Amino acid sequence: MEMKTLRCVRWGYEVNTFSDDCIHAINSYFQQVLIYGRNRKVILEAPIYDKDCVLGNILAAHYLSSSDHSRANSFVEAATSNLEQSTPYEKAVFEAVIYLISADRDDDLAFEMHTELLKRFPKDLASLKRAQVLCFYMGQPEPFLGLVQQVLPVNQEESYIHGMLAFPLLELGRMEEAAAASRKGYEINKEDAWAHHCLCHVLQHECRFKEAVEFMEERSESWPPCSSFMYTHNWWHVALCYLEGGAPLSKVEEIYDDHIWKELEKDDAVPPEVYLNALGLLLRLDVRDALDGFGDRLKVVAVRLTDQANWYLEWHLDILIVWALAKVGETSRAHELLEGLKFRLSKMNTKKQQVMQKGIQLGEAVYEFARGNYKEALELLGSEFNVIGYKIVGASDEQIDVFNEMWCQLLLKTGQSSTAEEVIRKKLKVRDGVPFIWRLLEKSYIMEGNAEARSAGDRAKTLESSNF
Repeated sequence: MEMKTLRCVRWGYEVNTFSDDCIHAINSYFQQVLIYGRNRKVILEAPIYDKDCVLGNILAAHYLSSSDHSRANSFVEAATSNLEQSTPYEKAVFEAVIYLISADRDDDLAFEMHTELLKRFPKDLASLKRAQVLCFYMGQPEPFLGLVQQVLPVNQEESYIHGMLAFPLLELGRMEEAAAASRKGYEINKEDAWAHHCLCHVLQHECRFKEAVEFMEERSESWPPCSSFMYTHNWWHVALCYLEGGAPLSKVEEIYDDHIWKELEKDDAVPPEVYLNALGLLLRLDVRDALDGFGDRLKVVAVRLTDQANWYLEWHLDILIVWALAKVGETSRAHELLEGLKFRLSKMNTKKQQVMQKGIQLGEAVYEFARGNYKEALELLGSEFNVIGYKIVGASDEQIDVFNEMWCQLLLKTGQSSTAEEVIRKKLKVRDGVPFIWRLLEKSYIMEGNAEARSAGDRAKTLESSNF
């Protein structure tokens, strides 16, 4: 039997293993995590090279925790049985991950454990990325911003940390700082797809649509190695810039067909990650009453989404699936999914139930919206709706803003034009370069008999012609 010796992973922290190949597999996995790569399964090689390596086993367990519980548990058992031989770094990662994948975890405690881990091992950017994902699904960018700032001093030359810094900054509305962080990451590594993504977020928010599209399309050649999610999500942003900027719908259609839906043809594609971005784009079109021009595309994806293998993977996707199924007339399946979500909610602890109740409310609202029951959908959302409180479904500001747009449309479709006008004016104070928002204002003015309707329409036309 080979003797264990201490070897270092890419951060310089010690791991107890006899196998250089095991360390190589772990380091390759870390790289895949940081680049949102499509070969994260490389971590499964680590236990093959050293079945007793605690770090290799617990990271393999984390990778499989959402897709194959039985195999994940076997890796947990292997890690646990060898814990006494592990290094302090391995023990710290083990404790943070084992709690993160536990069935009834408290998210706040899971984040605290990662904070403590990173106090001791601040160069572990894979653990920082886990903390980022955790905060994303908690809908809380501020704690993560504090954490990334905590470890930033020892990671200044790492490109990936600057993209991680940029994301909570932009989610907190600190756009100039977010742009600077994104650019710094990009300067260090021109192929950092997450830094591309974050800068696009900023440019898109600032209504600099043409600049955003040019920046992203110039860098798109570096995206194919990315995961299905990251690849299609970056293209989703490009499509959304075209859509929000008022470009011809043919540009949106081209991106959907060539860069989102076509991803499913790849052998290593992850379909649910594609469906999330496909549906996110199609819902935007529906809210703009522009879905008819997209032919049978929604029907094609909805057929696949009747398969329950795509359900209950994440709340945001489930809510989009509810909309899609209800929109194409699969109302019984949409209702079945909603009832399944309610059942899962009932199994959560009280704290989690209180948080996720909004996810059910949003799901019920999109169900009614898709069926044309606008009054019922509006009643579910209420007269003071603000989607920022619903980020716990696991969506960025840009992803979730479509539900604010849906709410504005519901106000107009139910005759509440004066309330809609007030809401739309507030949106224009933040983003006055979006033609669609001016179109909504024009519509509310027409309903109110306001003579300013024509000037609002003219403003929309000017933007549509000047953005692209």
